[in-house]
Amino acid sequence: MSQDASSVPQRIAIAVVEHEGCFLIGPRPATAPLGGLWEFPGGKVRAGESAEQAAVRECREETGLGVEVQGFLPEQLQSYAHETVRLQFLHCRPLRPASSPHAPFRWVPRAELRNYPFPDGNRALLAHLVGNPLVVPERAATINGQAGQPPCVIPPP
Repeated sequence: MSQDASSVPQRIAIAVVEHEGCFLIGPRPATAPLGGLWEFPGGKVRAGESAEQAAVRECREETGLGVEVQGFLPEQLQSYAHETVRLQFLHCRPLRPASSPHAPFRWVPRAELRNYPFPDGNRALLAHLVGNPLVVPERAATINGQAGQPPCVIPPP
């Protein structure tokens, strides 16, 4: 029996980019679904694309920063009024941490994440991030790399 395409959750790859206890986040556009809430960089997984490839691509498109996937975090199936999504969270590190992300993305300290409103699908992930340092599998998809230090001093709104 085949499933109706509208009932299949949309795969979303999310780059949870961390460097020295800070995370890369930005506000969703006010006119978009869930507008005004904050998010990690990410977006739809294209046909023939892996979640890792999508997270790297979306992060570069949205923030201008290259990242390397370090591992996987628990997935979340979430139903919103506009669609049901399968959120695939990938722990990433920046390739050039000293580079600044495109506005409106910014680096935020781990403890400050709770001060930003995120979509419901991020709730379990945020509880984990705020309560624990990330523990991820050793598997990593490498895509070039250089070291540096990001700014992480922007206060929450």
